[in-house]
Amino acid sequence: MRYQGKFPEYSQPLFRHLPEDFMLNLLKSRRITSTFAPTMQMEYNTTSLPNGIRLIHHRNHSEVAHFGLLVHTGTRDEHPDEHGLAHFMEHMFFKGTRKRSAYQIISRLEDVGGEVNAYTTKEETAIYATFLKDDARKAIELIQDIFVNSLFEEKERIKETEVILSEIQTYEDTPSELIFDHAEELLFPEHPIGRNILGSRESLHRFRNGLVEKFRNENYATAEIVLCAVGNIPFDKLSRYAERYFYDLPERSRTRSREVPEPSGGKKLKVARNTFQAHCVISGQAYSYRHDDRIALHLLNNILGGPGMNSRLNMALRERRGFSYSAESHYLPYTDSGAINIYFSCDKDRFQKSLEVTRGELKKLRSKPIQEKRLNFARRQLLGQIAISSENGEHLMMSMAKSYLLYNRVDSLPEIARKLDTVTAEKLLDVANEVLDPANLNTLIYM
Repeated sequence: MRYQGKFPEYSQPLFRHLPEDFMLNLLKSRRITSTFAPTMQMEYNTTSLPNGIRLIHHRNHSEVAHFGLLVHTGTRDEHPDEHGLAHFMEHMFFKGTRKRSAYQIISRLEDVGGEVNAYTTKEETAIYATFLKDDARKAIELIQDIFVNSLFEEKERIKETEVILSEIQTYEDTPSELIFDHAEELLFPEHPIGRNILGSRESLHRFRNGLVEKFRNENYATAEIVLCAVGNIPFDKLSRYAERYFYDLPERSRTRSREVPEPSGGKKLKVARNTFQAHCVISGQAYSYRHDDRIALHLLNNILGGPGMNSRLNMALRERRGFSYSAESHYLPYTDSGAINIYFSCDKDRFQKSLEVTRGELKKLRSKPIQEKRLNFARRQLLGQIAISSENGEHLMMSMAKSYLLYNRVDSLPEIARKLDTVTAEKLLDVANEVLDPANLNTLIYM
């Protein structure tokens, strides 16, 4: 099942997809992540194993705990004949190990009220669990077994291929989801970061154990694996578990390099689809995780089409005119590039007016500085969204892991607030003129 809307609730299926970036706009976005993972003072402990695997833990006072493994490998690391392999491996992790059947994997934590899950993005693969704190050892051992000892048996491969093909068909029947991947294909043509996560019928039937092992050996670097935990578990106890189950994992370096994607802008494509509504994504290149103005773009995106009902797009298209039920924007930073996607859907007879209104809102951001009073509100709104999302232990754990993976640190909420305070109206104007330049934006229309 494709990830849609808010972060999935526990009742959802075992396999799901999270957005490429998923920490800043968790309240609404299908595709936003970030590396902001605060508590008010962000107390956390870290350690490293000799093989390079890192552990980060935030202790709270809950009876519920979370543990996960994040590896810096995703679909952008696939060769053309491997399209969809990272996601396929995510599925196959749960189909049997040397000592457990698929049923035993699922039942290991579900029998005690817990849950194990996984997701794949363009740049990461994660396996994580939620459980009562007294079952921490069970959860950590299970994730180690899944990650290290999965068998990828042929009979399970055939069966799971059919499951993913059904998933692809479901996805293709959802234009509001499909259009985002299509927009990235348009923005990053002939590059793996522009390909969809699920793969295709042709590529799925090519996967065999030899290809799986080659992909694992060339991409799963131990120095790019982060173990993460949130829960009322003593750090020394958690460290012992990490050493017990991950110490012997052989040190491994990444042997594949990532090519920087070259964006292609200024294109307009209209695709005929038999749908009641029209769907539109205006997309362009954006900043990478390392860019100095990344936080300014997060703030600008939040003002334009973030999760708040008072975002400019939502007010202009939905509240004032009643043109659209869904109007939003998403900023997706990657390690060496990024994308911004501005989306709306509407009745087909209102499409042209909706497009003109949307372009008008982009022009305002490029031509007129935001008033200081409104900018202060925007800073506070974004900070509040980050703080609220961090109250969910699962969100906090995975965002901590992402931040630690990329920066080897996690900012506190006051630190994030200080960074937001440095973003001026003039800076937002400069960012808007760079990122939202009409000459560099693609327009993709499903109608």
